[in-house]
Amino acid sequence: MLDQKDILTTIKMIETQKLDIRTITTGISLFDCVSDDYKRCTQNIYDKITRLADRLVQTGAEIESEFGIPIVNKRISVTPISLVSQSCGHYIEFAKTLDKAAKAVGVDFIGGYSAFCQKAATTGEQAFLESIPEALATTDIVCASVNVATTRAGINMDAVRMMGGVIKRATALTADHNGYAATKLVVFANAVEDNPFMAGAFHGTGEGDCVINVGVSGPGVVKAALEEVRGQSFDDVAHTIKRTAFHITRTGQLVAREASKRLGVPFGIVDLSLAPTPRIGDSVAHILEEMGLESCGAHGTTAALALLNDAVKKGGIMASSHVGGLSGAFIPVSEDAGMIDAVKKGALSLEKLEAMTCVCSVGLDMIAVPGDTPESILSAIIADEMAIGVVNTKTTAVRIIPVPGKQVGDTVDFGGLLGTAPIMACNGYSPEAFIARGGRIPAPVHAQRN
Repeated sequence: MLDQKDILTTIKMIETQKLDIRTITTGISLFDCVSDDYKRCTQNIYDKITRLADRLVQTGAEIESEFGIPIVNKRISVTPISLVSQSCGHYIEFAKTLDKAAKAVGVDFIGGYSAFCQKAATTGEQAFLESIPEALATTDIVCASVNVATTRAGINMDAVRMMGGVIKRATALTADHNGYAATKLVVFANAVEDNPFMAGAFHGTGEGDCVINVGVSGPGVVKAALEEVRGQSFDDVAHTIKRTAFHITRTGQLVAREASKRLGVPFGIVDLSLAPTPRIGDSVAHILEEMGLESCGAHGTTAALALLNDAVKKGGIMASSHVGGLSGAFIPVSEDAGMIDAVKKGALSLEKLEAMTCVCSVGLDMIAVPGDTPESILSAIIADEMAIGVVNTKTTAVRIIPVPGKQVGDTVDFGGLLGTAPIMACNGYSPEAFIARGGRIPAPVHAQRN
């Protein structure tokens, strides 16, 4: 139960520190929609999504109005489409069906145009991967993800090589919109099944028929709390973040359980992720700078981010028995005002971001690079990030956009929550021969735990 002090603290967080529920995501299983006739299968999918998610947006608006807690996005995640479509092909029709169903119920995004090929891809999965650029270019709110590595399996370098080309084709097909299709595509290591955040959300095979997952965000709340302990020890910093994360998570659980009750759908998890936005006062980079760094990207940034990520998880876990998803700190460049400023003034490089991903919740997120970046370099960036995830037994991801016609020094505006990205420089030395080897990078020795 929340006492009066807790309630007043939460009100202050909402009114002055930009605390919000970043997303309510309905996860829907599509296994009972499978048919060897693609027309029947897609119709089944459309009918199930529109039936189970028809009141999601309305319910979110009602909760927002009654409780005074902003709910920014309402989203849907579905069973990875590669698992339900291989018997009938026609993959683009599945993407269009997802887009149509999501628009019919009024959500912001739908995730799950996804595949798993951490060891190898079947013939059907290879065709599915090839369909991703067109699927994302011909739909508006469909998101895709591909898991190419796990700690247990190692890294499928054939899939990594393939994804460099997939990303390039996706941007080429949407060149008139700054390569927008690639903003909806994530390449994963150790993808989680209950992530409510886009673009990497999907409804995992271990999930039930339908579930409500909630993603909470509050970088501004953490930043404001740390202002109260300025100059104090890291013990005080960690304690303050944990206490703040506890309050944020309690708010998320309240909304999640209320949505679950009203929709008649089981409550899944609360994902406590400090997901920033381009708004001033809603930046993870500014939290790190509040710890004493002149700029995000300075030496010490990785240590500061490690403390932040750990303290957020500890505080969140104490507040809910069902903390899940990614839960920690996100560092998407285009979606974080502080990250954008750090890149523009030369304090934050792609190499430093890669080091930071060793200790944060996701990986290289919303990175814009020159449009003429070779496929092999994109694949090599993915390979490096997958290695971090595999060796450290954590989820890592890459969402990178080679923006057509843009060079280092330019800026690209993706709009809305996707924000504005300065074009970042890549190491120009070629990894072509490395990527061309193909095969599989073996799992690390500590994967053998049986």
